[in-house]
Amino acid sequence: MSKAKSTEIRFYHLQKQTLDQALPLILEKAYTTKKNVVVRLSDEKEVTRMNGHLWSYKTDSFMPHGCKKEGNADKQPIWLTDKDENPNGAKIIILTGGAQSKHINDYDLCCEILDGRSNEQVTEARKRWKTYKEQDFNITYWMQSDSGGWEQKA
Repeated sequence: MSKAKSTEIRFYHLQKQTLDQALPLILEKAYTTKKNVVVRLSDEKEVTRMNGHLWSYKTDSFMPHGCKKEGNADKQPIWLTDKDENPNGAKIIILTGGAQSKHINDYDLCCEILDGRSNEQVTEARKRWKTYKEQDFNITYWMQSDSGGWEQKA
């Protein structure tokens, strides 16, 4: 019997919220673990857009983070990138927009966030689920409820 991989993989299937609404909430929870996070976005334009969004999504606070534009990756608790890199020594990786990583085993937790309104993202996520299962990762699947909360479905 093979031993399960130590990286936990969670699929988050967006139904009620956009990535702009859901990602800050997921990052807030990840930030409380005191483990660094790397967020892999689809392209540099999306990194720039999300960088601005995370500075301003709340009027009374902000999410501490950085990207190539700011530099100092080793001092950033959350790093936004479109590259398969881990310059802040993250233990949590969040993949969005179909982004992938060849280094999943380097993390304690991998969160794949997919837009349920995109047939392409759903189809590709199913393929990755199957691949992760074949590689014996511990995988869970979370879908948004009608109230916007998360319910574990698998």
